Amino acid sequence: MKRHQANLLRIGLPDSIIFTLILNAFAQKSPTPLKIVILAGQSNMVGHGEIEKGGRGNLNYLVENDDKGEYQHLVNEHGEWKMREDVFIYFNNAEKIHSGRLTVGFGANENTIGPELQFGHVIGDHFDEDVLLIKTAWGGKSLAVDFFPPGELEHVKPPLVAGDTGYYYVQMISIVNEVLGNLQDHVPSYTGQGYEIAGFGWHQGWNDRINQVANDAYRENMIRFIQEVRKDLGVPTLPFVIATTGMSGWEETHPRALSLMEAQLAVADYPEFMGNVNVVDTRDFWRNVEDSPADQSYHWNRNAASYFLIGKSMGESMIAILEP
Repeated sequence: MKRHQANLLRIGLPDSIIFTLILNAFAQKSPTPLKIVILAGQSNMVGHGEIEKGGRGNLNYLVENDDKGEYQHLVNEHGEWKMREDVFIYFNNAEKIHSGRLTVGFGANENTIGPELQFGHVIGDHFDEDVLLIKTAWGGKSLAVDFFPPGELEHVKPPLVAGDTGYYYVQMISIVNEVLGNLQDHVPSYTGQGYEIAGFGWHQGWNDRINQVANDAYRENMIRFIQEVRKDLGVPTLPFVIATTGMSGWEETHPRALSLMEAQLAVADYPEFMGNVNVVDTRDFWRNVEDSPADQSYHWNRNAASYFLIGKSMGESMIAILEP
């Protein structure tokens, strides 16, 4: 069954990297500021869960074979994909920009989903205020190089082109601040009532788990990343949720994959992060090839259930920080 998808607004990319942070630019005019949540990472945050392609495991299949009612909130009484009235999303991955009300099709293309779909539903159900998800994610990027905070580097030129250490970190912060400076363009209900950056979600790891040097440094790099994001966004205890690189599930045996997941899980035990950083172990969300649209392990076999469950668990983990 082919469902109608949302019409997504496409707008142009900024021409330059913005280094100056623009924080708290709007005066709060009501006690209900807009809630902002940032989602970032590499290709699995971009999202490759199929909506229609493949046999078992695409989103259509999940809705039509939903014995437990887990997916029915995604469609209306006519079987069409719902669009949230209170959750909006802005997704910039350098190739194109999607902006609009939350629905399916905010993955790598209009026929895919990422964690943002169910994450947005969970967070939207939690808050009384409208929510804007700002999603910045690019495929094939490492924490050791691409997302490494350049503020930590001495005697190194600013990251100006892709491949420079910290380039995608700067892109991420620049995109967030550009959106914060133009909220009225992305949230129709925004009339200057102010905003709160309420959380940050991270799903990444493949490019660090295939490189031993990056693998060994991952925990310390992730700690530094969280500290720098909080400093650059001006939110000292910004709630952080990390989803591990759990592809291949509990049967994974490769030493680098296991050590990378151990490093991710250990971040929440860092003393500074106790109570404001959670880590979701995603190995339970792995689905085998025979139950999935594709044989593509590094993209969760393109299984929509995997991306749905990652987003769901990240959202619930975020709420656990917000309401301990």
